[in-house]
Amino acid sequence: MTRLRPVPRDLCAAAAAVLLVVAAIVVGRTVYTYDDLIVGWPPLLGRWDPHPGPGTPAAVAVAVAVVVYGPSVAARLPWRALPPAAWGTAMAWTWSLALIDGWERGIAGRLTTSQEYLSVIDRWHDIPATLRDFNGHILLHSPDNWPAHVAGHPPASTLTYVLLDRIGLGGGGWAGALTITVGATGCAAVLVAVRALSGEGLARRAAPFLALAPAAVWMGTSADGYFAAVAAWAVALLALAVTRRSPGWAAGSGLLFGLTCYLSYGLTLFAVIAAAVLVLGRRGVRERPVLLVPLLAGAAVVPVAFTAVGFDWWEAYHLLVERYYEGAAGVRPYAYWVWANLACTVLITGLATVAGLRRAGGVLVRRRAGGVRAEEVRLAFLVAAALLALLAADLSGMSKAETERIWLPFALWLLPACAFLTRPRGWLAAQAVLALLLNHLLATGW
Repeated sequence: MTRLRPVPRDLCAAAAAVLLVVAAIVVGRTVYTYDDLIVGWPPLLGRWDPHPGPGTPAAVAVAVAVVVYGPSVAARLPWRALPPAAWGTAMAWTWSLALIDGWERGIAGRLTTSQEYLSVIDRWHDIPATLRDFNGHILLHSPDNWPAHVAGHPPASTLTYVLLDRIGLGGGGWAGALTITVGATGCAAVLVAVRALSGEGLARRAAPFLALAPAAVWMGTSADGYFAAVAAWAVALLALAVTRRSPGWAAGSGLLFGLTCYLSYGLTLFAVIAAAVLVLGRRGVRERPVLLVPLLAGAAVVPVAFTAVGFDWWEAYHLLVERYYEGAAGVRPYAYWVWANLACTVLITGLATVAGLRRAGGVLVRRRAGGVRAEEVRLAFLVAAALLALLAADLSGMSKAETERIWLPFALWLLPACAFLTRPRGWLAAQAVLALLLNHLLATGW
C-alpha cells in the first residue's frame, strides 16, 4: 500500500489562511447585511467589478520579472544598490497596480473625494488658527465637522497635503504621486532595519517579498501608505542608532516617531516595535545610554510644535473615539471584525507571509534547544513584535473594518518573515497572483 506524502506545514498554514478569508467572505455576505458591516465586499471595503486597465500589462511584467529574477538579483546586487532597487521596484509595482483603474480613478481622484484630505484644503488659509480650532470640528454634531479621514487623524496628515498645495503642487495627481513615491520607500526602510538587526543575508531574502507585496494594491491609493513609510523609517533609523551607537540616527528616529504619532493615532502602537528594536540592540543602549537622550529629544519636537500652536492631541483622540462610536463603530459588530480583520491582513500580506510567520514562530520555539542561528531569532522576534502590535490594534475595537489600509504600517513589518521561506519563487508567484486578482476583480475603496 502506497503511503501518502505528508502535506508540508507551510502549505497547511496557507490553507488555513485561505479558509479564514473564505469564512470572512461567506459570513460577511450571508449572516450580515451592508447596513451591519458598511463595506461592499466583506471583509474589504469595495465592490465586485472585474476589469483590466492601462496598468495591466505593466503590472504583469513587473510581477513576472520579480518572480523570475528577484531572488537572484537580490542575492547578487551590491548592498548599496539593493534598497534603492527595491524602492524602484516597489514604485513600479504600486504605480502599475494603481493604473489598472486608470489615472483618474486609480491615482488622481483617490484623495479628492468628499471624505479625503484634499476636500478641506481651502479651509487651511491660516494654518495656526486652523490647528487651534481643529478639535472643534471633530464630532459629527459640531459645526462644519471635518470629513471622516481628516477627523480620524491628527492634523499632520492633512497638513502634509496642505503644504504640498502651498508649494504649487496642488490637486489629486500630485498628492497621489507623493503618496506612492514616499510610501514605496517603506520597503527600503524595512530592508535597512532587517540588515542592521538580523544580518544582510536575511535582508536580501526578504527584499523581493517587500517589493512585490500585495499591500501595494492599497499603498498607492491611501495616505496610510505614506504613514507606513514614515513609521518604517523611524524604526530603521532606530535600528541603525542601536547597532552603530549613533546619537544622530537616534535623534532622527525620535523625530520621525513623533511625526508618526501626529499622522495617525493608532500608530502609537509602533512603540511595541520600537521596544523590540531596543531589546535587540540592548548592548548598544547599555554601553551608550546617551542614545536615549537624542531619541527622546527628537520624539518631543513634533508634539511640542503642535502643542505650542494650540492643538491638543489627547483631547482630539478622545473626541475621535466619541465620533467613531457615534458613526460606523457603533454599528459594525465587534464579533465579526475581531477575526475578519485578520482575513484582511492575509489579503494585504499574502499567503507567503502566513507561511513565513509559521516558520518565525518555529524559530522562536526552538531558540533554546539550539539549531537556529542568532540572526534568525532576532528577525523572528522583530516580526513577532509587529504581529503583537497588530493584534493589540485588533482587540482594541478601534479598527473595525478598513484594516486593509489602516494596518499597512504593521503589514510592512510582517513581510520580512518571508525570508525564512526556502522556495521563494513559488511563494512570490502566489503573492503576485493575489495582488493582480484583487486589483482586477474588485473596485477597492482606497
